[in-house]
Amino acid sequence: MADIFLYNSLTRKKEKFEPINDSKVGMYTCGPTVYDYAHIGNLRSFIFADVLKRVLEYNGFEVKHVMNLTDVGHLVSNSDTGEDRMEKGARREHKSAWEIAKMFSEAFLKNESELNIEKPNVVCRATDHINEQIDLIKRLEEKGYTYRTADGIYYDTSKFKGYDRLMGARNLKKEAGKRVSMKEKRHDTDFALWKFSPKDQKRQMEWNSPWGIGFPGWHIECSAMSMTYLGDRFDIHTGGWDLKETHHPNEIAQNEAATGHKVVNFWLHVAFVSVNGEKMSKSTGTFITLDQLEERGFDPLDYRYLCLGTLYRKPFDFTWENLEHARGDFAKLKEKIIKLRKEAENSGGKPEKGVEKYDADFLEHVNNNLDTRSALNVLRKLLSDSALPAAERYKSVLEYDKVFGLKLGSLDSGEISKEVHDLAEERERARKSRNWKLADELRERIKESGYAIEDTENGYELIKKY
Repeated sequence: MADIFLYNSLTRKKEKFEPINDSKVGMYTCGPTVYDYAHIGNLRSFIFADVLKRVLEYNGFEVKHVMNLTDVGHLVSNSDTGEDRMEKGARREHKSAWEIAKMFSEAFLKNESELNIEKPNVVCRATDHINEQIDLIKRLEEKGYTYRTADGIYYDTSKFKGYDRLMGARNLKKEAGKRVSMKEKRHDTDFALWKFSPKDQKRQMEWNSPWGIGFPGWHIECSAMSMTYLGDRFDIHTGGWDLKETHHPNEIAQNEAATGHKVVNFWLHVAFVSVNGEKMSKSTGTFITLDQLEERGFDPLDYRYLCLGTLYRKPFDFTWENLEHARGDFAKLKEKIIKLRKEAENSGGKPEKGVEKYDADFLEHVNNNLDTRSALNVLRKLLSDSALPAAERYKSVLEYDKVFGLKLGSLDSGEISKEVHDLAEERERARKSRNWKLADELRERIKESGYAIEDTENGYELIKKY
């Protein structure tokens, strides 16, 4: 089995991936808080997790992928103050918190399907795992890591050695500076494990606990669910870049305090997507959803292709222009693949070899910290190498797409209408009579109908334009 190298945020270096189990990989992805639609920056994180899973499977591993849906407990402020985002979303949509959790969960899973993201083996909701979260808080309490305030049960980060090792001491100081309201918290990095319901109002989502009626903190949810499904030692945890600052350090603190040992070996994080140089935000009009891309005529896979063309650890600035460029490039790629497929179907004869160098280069790139940008270049070069047998090249295209997830094996060559066929025949007659002006005019009409026409030794070939 080939070596895989991944950048581990915990050690701040690229490391050889060595799974706990020789053939099986446990992988957890922090899912969305389902109080609103996911924007395209959020979705980049899940495209990345999908590619990571595909690369592991491409290398022969059996992957158990778990992803949560946060449907309670994520407050507006990371300092454990403000309103629960689910309650806020319910008020905005004039629905119950339970209704918007269902509505936005379904919308998110639909987006994943449209982006050809393989559904994780387990999709778990925080509200279905309240008992597991309470049990984990009890373990932390028994080990002396908790204290009680007027508004909840908190984790005492001063008792956990190495709390800052994921974010780094420098970022810890920066993050601590954001937290202005200490109230009864002992340290500005301490965080809520269980929040009490306000005495003067009834929340839509609240549960009984040993400490009183309330709801879990955001961070305890992922610790409880990841260890429920993957055990107290697993291989990989993924999420967005911003989670390195608070959420993931808090998960590590909970996991290791409760178990007494390291739980996750590799932490992988995806960089941000900005829009025209600005952070994605509804207030600035830069909150762009997948539905909005489709409304402007883009296929969701155009966006997946755009993401594959950028290294996942590198931030990129989204513009409609760079998406349009990606769509054009992707269209040319698909047209070449359709043409190659036809050649492969018509080639017959004894299978030949010659693509091994391309296959080896492809594997080297995807195993080098998921370098899909370089892997796409390998695909382009393979398609252009007409000296190699078409059948072998097409077979490799299908293999590479197991990682890319661009549906390259199910491209529609398009059913040619009688109108387009008649235009092509008329053009062929004009060409044979050397009426080049008419032939060019007919080529443009064919192009406007969604097809390219290419002259061959035996006449012509129509290719659907993407």
